[in-house]
Amino acid sequence: MSNSSVVLDDAYRRLSNQPKEIINGKKALIRVDFNVPITNGKIDDDSRIKGALPTIQYLLENDCSVVILSHLGRPKGKIVEELRLDTVAERLEKLLGRKVTKLDACVGEKVQNAKKNLKSGEILLLENTRFYSDETHNLAPFSRELAENMDFFVQDAFGCVHRAHASVEGVTHFLPSMMGLLVEKEFEALKGVFVDKKKPLTLLIGGAKIDTKIGVIRNFLPIADTILIGGGLANTFFNAKGYDVKDSLVELDKAKLALEILQDAGEEACQIMLPRDFVVSKEISETAETRILNRKEGEQMEDGEKILDIGPDTIKRFSDVIANSQTIIWNGPAGLFEFSPFSAGTKELGKAIEDNNNITIVGGGDSVDAINRFGFDENKFSHISTGGGAMLEFLEGKMLPGISALKKHKEL
Repeated sequence: MSNSSVVLDDAYRRLSNQPKEIINGKKALIRVDFNVPITNGKIDDDSRIKGALPTIQYLLENDCSVVILSHLGRPKGKIVEELRLDTVAERLEKLLGRKVTKLDACVGEKVQNAKKNLKSGEILLLENTRFYSDETHNLAPFSRELAENMDFFVQDAFGCVHRAHASVEGVTHFLPSMMGLLVEKEFEALKGVFVDKKKPLTLLIGGAKIDTKIGVIRNFLPIADTILIGGGLANTFFNAKGYDVKDSLVELDKAKLALEILQDAGEEACQIMLPRDFVVSKEISETAETRILNRKEGEQMEDGEKILDIGPDTIKRFSDVIANSQTIIWNGPAGLFEFSPFSAGTKELGKAIEDNNNITIVGGGDSVDAINRFGFDENKFSHISTGGGAMLEFLEGKMLPGISALKKHKEL
């Protein structure tokens, strides 16, 4: 099993257990994930901003002054006007109920003077870190300047901890660093999957590409009792087993890899369940004509057809497994749920997970979108991760630069 020390090691400084007298009145540099969707200058979903509030408020309650770092979009080292953080600053100010001063840069004399003069209880939001190519290249001079005139660093951007960027990993070389409350919450929830395993454990994994999921599947073969595979991911397994998926999304070059996974699952006594039936159509639209096709009964697809969702028999089989599981991890949809004719699989499996009163962990942008789209009660899920890519790499057992860097115990 390839679980990394990130999963099992507790040797990380945390904001929550720092003596109040050590952080009180200090200047805190905090990395958050304010990479929110914005349309026509308006924020469509502010959940990431709300996710950072507990850490920001905790620092303010301890008379800290707070300097906030975040990226937005992918400006690729250039200034892109629509990716400035002004709109984010306005929403943060409204949510906190106190003034947020936003600067148009991350480094430079004006920024350093503002940090020097910042008083307890004041908040400074710096500009999009990815306006600087030094950010993604994790260059030390840029990291040093981000850290300048600050007392300690708080990592609270779980959605970015798998990136070795200057504002994520680089600054930890220059400041005492610790987990924020959001990252700690994520860390504990995901670590518990490995440390405090509640069995039976089921992994429900979907989405399109096997490359992004293969590490997770392999890492869970010795852990999970059952792995349920849906979405376009299942098509690659069908193809590997000799079933003609016609025009379905499939990775033809991954057939050998899929067969190896099935073989390894048998050796680990982990049951991998693929759909028995699915919804097929020749078009993708809200008015698409569909039919249910049963693979186990030897029914074949027609030219031009695509597999776009799991069928009712598979929904029942997968839901029964979920209902009898003590731990469920869900990443990726069962079908093209954005269109009504292909939404039943994701909706019904999501409902089965919502109704399970045990440990239910959800991650990945599509899975979270499905929760919102179908009106599920977020409070009924044990944990909804704020970082899809970071969650996958954590579950894969990879070292996450933004977390592993927190082992550096510089004195506060």
